[in-house]
Amino acid sequence: MNIEEFRTYCLSFKGVHDKMPFEKAASEYDRNLLVFYVLDKWFCFVNIDVFDFCTIKCDAEQIEELQDRYEGVKPGYHMNKKHWISVYFDKDVPDKTIKGFVKRSYETVVSSLSKQERETLQAM
Repeated sequence: MNIEEFRTYCLSFKGVHDKMPFEKAASEYDRNLLVFYVLDKWFCFVNIDVFDFCTIKCDAEQIEELQDRYEGVKPGYHMNKKHWISVYFDKDVPDKTIKGFVKRSYETVVSSLSKQERETLQAM
């Protein structure tokens, strides 16, 4: 998988848009982060130049199990480690599994939206 395929996949979900919000970050790595949003809530981000891992929202109960199962699942980069994981592309996590994690992250964020936000999303 490459950045173009990954971006296309993330943008395939209803109501998703992306942007690079860290143009004033101190590090070049952080300036090159592409964030995927459903409405105005993050569900995933990735560095567009290095494309080494994605950081996604995850059920807190699953994080320890996933880190035990996969060498490529680490605590979420720059995020609350209780709710976010980073999944490395060049480790032992298959692309299909990564896509499944991204989809679950999207679904988790959608389920946390208010009733009005979910109605807005449905109308899109």
